Parts: sequence; C-alpha cells; structure tokens
Amino acid sequence: MGERTAISAEDTLVRYDNPVLVTKKAEAISSPRGAAATQPCIPTEAKRETEEILNAILPPKEWEEDGQIWTQKISSTPATRLDVINLQEMLDTRLQQRQARETGICPVRRQLYTQCFDELIRQVTINCGERGLLLLRVRDEARITMEAYQTLYCSSIAFGMRKALQSEQGKSDLMEQVAKLEAERASLEKQCTELKQKTEQLERRAAELRAAEEKRHQEELLALKKTNAQLKAQLEGIIAPKK
Repeated sequence: MGERTAISAEDTLVRYDNPVLVTKKAEAISSPRGAAATQPCIPTEAKRETEEILNAILPPKEWEEDGQIWTQKISSTPATRLDVINLQEMLDTRLQQRQARETGICPVRRQLYTQCFDELIRQVTINCGERGLLLLRVRDEARITMEAYQTLYCSSIAFGMRKALQSEQGKSDLMEQVAKLEAERASLEKQCTELKQKTEQLERRAAELRAAEEKRHQEELLALKKTNAQLKAQLEGIIAPKK
C-alpha cells in the first residue's frame, strides 16, 4: 500500500468524504480529522446501492500513516445547483492557476477536465445509478480513444525522427557521392584536355610530314622531268647526224 495523504478540495475537483480510520478488523472509527459530512435522509438500501455504484466507479483511496490505515470514500451527498456553479468556477480557476494550455496536448488541462467529468459522474450517479454507469462507459471509451491517439502521436513522432535521421544519413551519402563524381569529372576533363593537346600535336606533326613528303615528291618529279628532258635532247642529238 503506497504512502498517501488525505485528498482535499485543493487536490481534486471530485468531492470526497472526510478520511476514516480503519482498524485491522475492518471496523470503521470516525476520523478525528473532521466531522462527517451531513448525509440526506435516504433509505438504507438505496443509499447502500448508490455507495456501491460510486465505489465501483471511483474506488476509495487508502493510505497508511503513522502505522494506521486510512480510507477516504467518494461523497454520496447530492449536488445542488450552487455546487455545479462552484465546480465550474473551480475548474476555470484551476486552469488559470496551473497555467494549462488552451490548445494542443496539455496533461494539466486533461487532468482537470477528467476530474471535472468524474465529479459530474458522481453527481449524476447519486440521482440515477444507471445513468452514472452509462457515463462511466463514455468516460472509459474517451480515455481509451485518447490513449490510442497518444500512442499514435508518439509513434508518428518516432517515425518522423527515424525518417529525418535516414534523410540526413542519405543526404550525407549523396553529398559524398556528389563530391566523388565531381572529382571524377575533373579527372576526366583533365584527361580530355591532355588528349586534345596530344591530338593537336599529332595533327600538326602529320601535316608537317605530309608537307615535307609532298615537297620531296615535287622535287623528285622535277628532277626526273629534267633528267628526262636531258636524255631526250641527247637522244635527238645522236639521231640527227645519221640523217
């Protein structure tokens, strides 16, 4: 059993009775902490049934203090119109005092509205137990839905963080790949420039060789023509005296 203290109006919006000291034999003794709340004149059976439903909806609080066991049950006193107005004012005051956010996810705001809804269930249950049990189902369904949304929200945040980390890792890999490709491109451009220079040199050398070859060919052709002319002249000189 955890160490707890009595629940006061400053701790929760739900209305509780004064704490009661419980003996080992489960005999209740009136608590010296305060006088018991004034109870309306309700038939014993109806009162017992209402208290059982209230205890099932909002279980009593128990704690140990100075070796003694204390219990504090939910109040079975019916609420008046003034009580509802005070509840609304207390809710607004607590929201301001605890600086609850008006929008978005706020644990403080959710806690206070949950306490307010529990108090409304208590008030309704005293007048009609079946209606209180139905409101209990609505409360539990809303709580399950909220927890599902919270789980989904946490999962989406984790998923987004994983995707962000993966994108950062992918970005780093892409940057490295880009740097590698740029270095490879620079190397290829350098090789291309060198090959162009070699090609130009080879073309110039080929042109020079071709020009030299043509010049030599022309010189040989002229020499052969000159020799041919000389031989032809000599031949004509030999043939002419014989005639």
